[in-house]
Parts: sequence; C-alpha cells; structure tokens
Amino acid sequence: MTVSIESVDRLEQVAGLSFLRTVDRTLVHRSAVAEVFVTDMCRIADYQYVAGAQLPLTHGYYNDHVQSTALFDPLLLAEASRQAGICGAHLCGVPRQTAILVNTFSLELANLDALAVGRAPGRLRIDCAFQPLRVRAGKLRRGMVEQQLYVADRRVGQHRMEVQFLSHTEHDALRHAQRGSAAPSTADLADVPHLRQVAPHLVGRAHPLNVVLADPVEVDGQLRALVRPRLGNRAIFDHDYDHLPAMSLAEAARQLALMSVDDGTGAVAARTHLGSVGGDFLRFAELDEPVFAATPRTPAGAPERVAARTVTFTQSGAEIARITLTLVPSSLIGALDD
Repeated sequence: MTVSIESVDRLEQVAGLSFLRTVDRTLVHRSAVAEVFVTDMCRIADYQYVAGAQLPLTHGYYNDHVQSTALFDPLLLAEASRQAGICGAHLCGVPRQTAILVNTFSLELANLDALAVGRAPGRLRIDCAFQPLRVRAGKLRRGMVEQQLYVADRRVGQHRMEVQFLSHTEHDALRHAQRGSAAPSTADLADVPHLRQVAPHLVGRAHPLNVVLADPVEVDGQLRALVRPRLGNRAIFDHDYDHLPAMSLAEAARQLALMSVDDGTGAVAARTHLGSVGGDFLRFAELDEPVFAATPRTPAGAPERVAARTVTFTQSGAEIARITLTLVPSSLIGALDD
C-alpha cells in the first residue's frame, strides 16, 4: 500500500497502484468497509495525488440497475471520487475528526462504453489536484479538488468538488444556529416505506430499497415528487446523519429525470443512462420536514437524444439545492467518445 504518501516524480510511475485492499475507512468517512472503494493513494507533488479505486460487480445499490447495457454507475464514480478527495484532504493535513461538507460538485463523463461492466471489478484511476480556497487562523476552511478519471487507461470523465471544513463542534453550532434547535438524527427515525413509493422499474431500479421518490404528480408541465430515501439503505446512510446527504439528492435527481423522459412504463428509463451530473447545495436537507424535487416533463414519445434536466429541491417553500443532469440513450453509447 502506498497510502503512507510515497512521493514520485512522474505520473507514469504510479501505474502500480494497488487494488488489493481498501484504505482505512476513517480516511474516507465510512463506517462499513464494504462502502469503501478507494484502494490506494500516491503523492505526486504538493496537493497532487493519484488514487486507485475498485468498482464492484455486485453492490446492492450501485449495481441495482435495469438498463440493458450495464455500465458502472456514474454515481459510484462520483462516490469514489468524493472518497479520494476526502482521503487526499486528510493526507494534506486536515484532521480526521473534521466534518467535510459538499458545497458543489460536478461529474462530466466521456467514453461511456469504457464503463461497461465485464467479468472483473473495474479499476478506476483518479488523478487529483487540490486547491486551498480559504485558510483562517492557519486552518483550511474551504477547498476544491479537480479530478481526472480513467478506467483501463481510458479517460472516462472529470469530477470537481468544492467542500467546507468544520470541526464537529463548529458543525453542531452551525446546525443549531440554522434551525434554532438540535437537529434530529437518522438513528432516532424508523425506516418505514412510503405508501406511495414509486415503482422501482419506473426509475431504472430493481429493488424497492433503492427507490428514493414517492407520491409523484405532474402539474403545469412539471413533474414533482417527495424525496423519501429509505433510512435502511446502508449505501446511502452508511452512518447516522442529521440531514439528507448530498448523494441522496443526486440519486433523487437521477430518478426524477428518468421519470420525466419515460412514457409511464419504465421502458425509456431502462435504456437511458446518466451522462453528467452536478449540484449546488444551498442549505441542509432537514430530516423533519418534507423535501420536494421538481423538473420539467418531456411528452411521451419524444425522440431518443441526449436530454438535459435541472432538478430543483425545495423544503418549507425555499430552494435548498439544484442539480443538473444529462441523460444518454443506450443507442448513443460509443457515439459520444471523447
């Protein structure tokens, strides 16, 4: 393992990244080892690292898709990139007992055919460049990481993430100041399926546990749904949270976008993939008030083409997040090479 930060002179020298075991789960803020995807990290220069990550074949969440062309989940790439960013931040000196909050992120994919799931787990290389954005009293408060992604030495996209660093005491004080009271925890809430949860096949899923939307309605050309992830989904809620995590909103945006281009049977969703996704997170998504997602609806029978969607998230009448996506039909995979 080179996670102890072995300096190298040239990027080409890191071809021997290890994929034998995962890094310490506390370096990527995970409770379950099974939810750690980063396997190695190697220092290139100050604030520059290369990470390795293994993409699993049988993950209960990331591999639960009904698309006939099976690809490694773009949100899995986003999660692996997020973990590499967190791990790199700690190796740059950020204490492990630090809350890292995602302000914005973006994932732009290329060469989707390189993400085809084969007989072996995928080997993802993540080239990371960190940039401190705000330092106060000698402590890093805000930073950004830009990452280039490769599978089998083929470029598959780029990921960018801007984050905020807080001590847990500062985090708790911020949450109390925003709410006027302590925030509830997922540890105190029951995992109860919504009676009007969306059918899995309508959002490209096979297992109901991975559906995060309920009670969809269409009003004035807008498709609107309640964001209601299952708290028992340990991929989304690997540990206890006092809010809905950013990646749960990204999943909600994907599912609503798929519904917005589908004909109501799930047939279109089953042949549509995520081509890009990016989000701006304005406020915490609280657990004790409903969160709604909305996006424009495409008329049934629209021709197959790359579709762009913006999904807005509201809570108590205020916008709390905005996520943009592109959807790519299976028929165009391979036609959109970098």
